[in-house]
Amino acid sequence: MAAADLAALAQAKQLLEHPSYMARVTDAIGMPIENAVKALPASWSKGISTVTTASLNKCFKVANATLLPTGNTSHPKMHSVAVAVTGALGGAFGIAGLAVELPVSTTVMLRSIADIGRANGEMLGTPEAQLACLMVFSLGGKSGDDDASESGYFAARVALARAMSEATAYLSKHAVAQESAPALVRLIAQIAAKFNVQVSQKAAAMMVPVLGAAGGALVNTLFINHFQDMARGHFTVRRLERLYGPEVVSAAYRALPK
Repeated sequence: MAAADLAALAQAKQLLEHPSYMARVTDAIGMPIENAVKALPASWSKGISTVTTASLNKCFKVANATLLPTGNTSHPKMHSVAVAVTGALGGAFGIAGLAVELPVSTTVMLRSIADIGRANGEMLGTPEAQLACLMVFSLGGKSGDDDASESGYFAARVALARAMSEATAYLSKHAVAQESAPALVRLIAQIAAKFNVQVSQKAAAMMVPVLGAAGGALVNTLFINHFQDMARGHFTVRRLERLYGPEVVSAAYRALPK
């Protein structure tokens, strides 16, 4: 692997394996994010999960309908501003605004993710690239099910491999994605399980009384910045896989320092 590409892979691993979202939010709200999550009423957990899954379904359909398939530049700042505005509105209404704010901000984030993917050579008109964009929402968060012997990034890809394959095959045969299609339902459910953890963290941070609308904008900006970092790492790996092959890139990735 060329030195420049190996350096790009090392930067991608740093982004994917050491996300700083938790630290950034902790600094922003002045308390550990774990404590903020624990302070959420138990009854809200199910509601957040429902909103998360519905948001992924809606953003997948809307964002794909409005994306150009090719391009070589991305515009992360523009998308960050848009998400900050939705965060300000959501913060003003507290948890009650999450059901309205999350689908909008998730759609904007998916567009930003796709924008970054497109700049890394992804052909957004293909089902594989579209689902690779959606997969980014499952990255950057650890769970008790993660294998400690495996990198978090590749463990996530392996865990989603079968569902991704089924969903790609479905989209290749159908011009329009049906939200009720079993292949997509399974994939989105798996991604939503990971994304829900981070949405809960975001909701908890936005509920800190001193934040309000301005805090909601800040938390949302940190939220999209996190997924933009995950997208940069993810699509760098995929770009290098197209150049060198998955096995070569995987081996090089694992050989890099943690």
